[in-house]
Amino acid sequence: MTINPEAPASVTPPSGRQRRAAAMADAASGGWKMVLTKIVLVGLIDALALYAAFVLFRSDQLVPAIIVLAVAAFATWIYFSRGKLPAKYLLPGLIFLFVFQVFAAIYTGYVAFTNYGTGHNSDKDSAVNSLMLSAQERVPDSPAYGLTIVEQLGEFSFLVTDPDGEVFLGGDERPLERVSNADIDGGKAVAVPGFTSLGFSDIVSNQKAIADIAVPLSDDPNDGVLRTPDGSQAYVYVSKLVYDEAAGTMTDTRTGVVYSDIGTGAFTADDGRELMPGWKITVGADNFVRAFTEQSIRGPFFAVLTWTFVFAFFSVFTCFALGLFIAIVFNDPRMKSKKYYRVLMILPYAFPGFLSALVWAGMMNQEFGFLNVVLFGGADIPWLTNEWLAKFSILLVNLWLGFPYMFLICTGALQALPEDVQEAARVDGASTWQIFRAIKLPLLLVSVAPLLISSFAFNFNNFSLIYMLTGGGPRDASAGVNVGSTDILITMVYKVAFVGSKSDYGLASAFSIIIFLLVATISVVAFRQTKALEELN
Repeated sequence: MTINPEAPASVTPPSGRQRRAAAMADAASGGWKMVLTKIVLVGLIDALALYAAFVLFRSDQLVPAIIVLAVAAFATWIYFSRGKLPAKYLLPGLIFLFVFQVFAAIYTGYVAFTNYGTGHNSDKDSAVNSLMLSAQERVPDSPAYGLTIVEQLGEFSFLVTDPDGEVFLGGDERPLERVSNADIDGGKAVAVPGFTSLGFSDIVSNQKAIADIAVPLSDDPNDGVLRTPDGSQAYVYVSKLVYDEAAGTMTDTRTGVVYSDIGTGAFTADDGRELMPGWKITVGADNFVRAFTEQSIRGPFFAVLTWTFVFAFFSVFTCFALGLFIAIVFNDPRMKSKKYYRVLMILPYAFPGFLSALVWAGMMNQEFGFLNVVLFGGADIPWLTNEWLAKFSILLVNLWLGFPYMFLICTGALQALPEDVQEAARVDGASTWQIFRAIKLPLLLVSVAPLLISSFAFNFNNFSLIYMLTGGGPRDASAGVNVGSTDILITMVYKVAFVGSKSDYGLASAFSIIIFLLVATISVVAFRQTKALEELN
């Protein structure tokens, strides 16, 4: 028998399981419906990325725009490549992790080293323009410029015709540029390609926005701007502040005072007066130094820090103690109708915390609250306005909100404890208290210690309870920052950043980093200590 060496070798036919697996893979990765869906979804994401990159590019943020485009291109390559199944599942989570966690943390760290806040929320050029605009006055003999208001992509611009018949186009922070293809009617430019000319009714409906527009005559802010009082004629306005870019000074021509850029993010006179707004600059560790050395900030900060630790500790301790006590009572086999009582015990946990805090705030109102009017016969007890009573009220409300969670946790942990160990202790003559102290509690802590640590971290940043119940009050009038007697660190950070007439985002970010370091340190140390409890298991 002759064997042909070029004959193909016999191929083992695939098994039924292999055929089913191949069919499932084809169904998951193929099919025109799946491909079409993938194209539509990825196309929408890419379109959104292109729009975001365009907005960033127009804001002169080139690096973020490049990053957005690179991530979009990488995601498109991942989802249109064969294989790479783990990357297809991991990529969305990684993007959200970076945007909402990593980027937020990095940006907070960056802001902590700047003077970003009220009066210092832009760059120097914007601050100069704002100062110049705030001191503008109309030139008495200013010629009238023929004006047509035009709009493009929701942004208004001035299409002006000067007395010599030349046509120019400009907008807010966009100096006038000569236009050669405008439509002329009666010696006045009335339209330009790519823009929509506004009629009288449109001008009236947008009167305030149009009146606020100031179009620079040139790149030099000292040359003045064009503004309009009626939407049909524009006039030259010149600032009474003169900016010298080379010298870094701003001179007030009305008083002759010279304000200089001395590196503090604002033009400052010799007597210390500053022109506001200023601009954002890097200040290094100044915000951290202020937090620990400036007396008007350091005193309130350490007072708030101490109360934050006290509040977090007693919140965990009281909730755990009450939850454990009720769990032990309900775990007794002699207890009747336990399921009904358990439902009642967890009701506070079923309601949203911020709504419960608002209800308690109403009940503790000094004048017409339920506690004073009904329970105490019309007494005038300042539950939320006295420093110490407000702190007690917060701990009481937090106990009411938090013990059901500890009750549920302790109930499950108690039911999981080995009964034979407890029975052996009873045989040896141990009392109920000895069994609890030497056996139940150590074994219980093995299970609940990590939860106690996480509960401590949660209460360390329990913003909603403090803010909804007392608002951090009563207010400390002597403090250099907006802070009250019941504020914890997180509510103090919120107030410094967003409450009041002056916001200091740099100092608030510095406080946020301090909070992060404190919570991280406490958590690491506490979790290491819980390893000793594991030896009891």
